[in-house]
Amino acid sequence: MKKLLLLLGLVVVLLAGWLVSGPYLTLRGLAAAVEQRDTSTLDRYVDFPMLRANLRAQLDDYMVRRAGPDVQSNLIGALLLTAGQKLSGTAVDAMVTPTGIGALMEGHTLWKRASNDLESNDAYAAPRAARPLEGATHRFESTSRFTATTHTPEGAPMVFVLQRQGLVWKLVNIELPLD
Repeated sequence: MKKLLLLLGLVVVLLAGWLVSGPYLTLRGLAAAVEQRDTSTLDRYVDFPMLRANLRAQLDDYMVRRAGPDVQSNLIGALLLTAGQKLSGTAVDAMVTPTGIGALMEGHTLWKRASNDLESNDAYAAPRAARPLEGATHRFESTSRFTATTHTPEGAPMVFVLQRQGLVWKLVNIELPLD
C-alpha cells in the first residue's frame, strides 16, 4: 500500500513538473526554430489558426479605434474601414502561415545582410540571428496560460501568449504594441 501511494505521489510530481516546464520548453523550441529559420519546426510550437484569428482581431480593433466615431458614422468612411479590415485580414492570413513566416525570416535575413548586421566582420558571414524572445520576462497567468513579455526597440511591450492544449503548450497570440 505504501509503495502504491509513493508511486502515485511520484506520478503527480512528475506530471506537475512537466506542466510547469512545458511553456519554457516551448519558448526554447520557438526561439531555436526562429534562430535556425526552420519553419517546419515552428508548426509544432504555434497554433496558426488561433494566432491568425487573434492578430486579425487586434488589427481590426486598432483600425476601428484609430478611425474614430466620425469615420464610422459616415457611409464612405465605413466602407473604407471595411475594405481596410478585409485587406489587413488578408495580409494576416497570408503572413501567419509557416510559408509566410519563412518569407518574413528570409526578408529579415536580407535586411540584416544589407545593413551589415553579421555574426562577424567577414563579408560572407551569416547574418546575426533573430532573437525575439531574448530577455523576456515570463509569467503564468493561469494553469493553462503563460506569457513572455519582451520590449520593442522603442520600449513598447510585446506579449507572446502560450496556451496549454492538453499536455502541449502552443503560441496562440502575440499582443502587438499598436498604441
